[in-house]
Amino acid sequence: MQIGVVFPQTQIGADVGGVRAYAQAVQELGYEHVLAADHVLGADPAAYPGWDRPYTSESNIHEPFALFAFMAGVAPRLAFAPSVIILPQRQAVLVAKQAAAVDVLTNGRFRLGVGIGWNPVEFEGLGMSFKNRARRFEEQIDLMRRLWTEPVINYQGQYHTVTAAGINPPPVQRPIPIWIGASAEAAMKRAARIADGFMPLRPLEGGWSATMEKVRGWLREAGRDPASFGIEGRLNAGTGAPDDWRKAVEEWRGLGASHLSVNTANGGLSGPDAHVERLRAVRQVLES
Repeated sequence: MQIGVVFPQTQIGADVGGVRAYAQAVQELGYEHVLAADHVLGADPAAYPGWDRPYTSESNIHEPFALFAFMAGVAPRLAFAPSVIILPQRQAVLVAKQAAAVDVLTNGRFRLGVGIGWNPVEFEGLGMSFKNRARRFEEQIDLMRRLWTEPVINYQGQYHTVTAAGINPPPVQRPIPIWIGASAEAAMKRAARIADGFMPLRPLEGGWSATMEKVRGWLREAGRDPASFGIEGRLNAGTGAPDDWRKAVEEWRGLGASHLSVNTANGGLSGPDAHVERLRAVRQVLES
């Protein structure tokens, strides 16, 4: 099981020195990959009565592709994955180009985590339809895989047209692995059918064991081998004690997770140093 970290977007700050120090510390501590959330716009809650979402205009969110390109230069052994790029609010061809660039800069150590999103404010600002985002999502994935594996394509879909064109340089991985972040049953079924891996955001009724059993069933229904399907577990280390962390690791290992990311957010930590120290404590537990 590959062990990585969740970049604490809202608690790390915008100082470039802090981001550099965090990435280099993660690498030196022996973690293998970095996840980072994606939000292009933050809504002002004062303008949206009843707003109860965790991200607002006050939230510091680094853009994942730019962040990963920087981190790859200062911590070259790390791998990277957004969790997740809100794909339908972005142009699919541009995402394919950006992902290919990061894959080249990391020498093939990149997974593209994607999801359909929940924030209509972002879709409006980016000029994309919120209502048809699920329908466009699968076509976007199909188009990106074509762009990553063929030098020139002709593509005519319901929402996308590419005429005798391609991206260059191509990615190292052809195609780049696509992992779908999901919490709803429909999204999990979609991941089992078309994705290379699954980033569970919360379990279905019955808990994680029942959820993963359903996912394995959907994989078999799609004619796929569950053993070859990636699963990204989460260890919430912002709170809890070492025994809780050990228990979470063993639980995800038992569930068949191929990757596990340590999340240090939501525990009152502030600034890169505090998060690094928590990651150091978790690493000591994992190695004991």
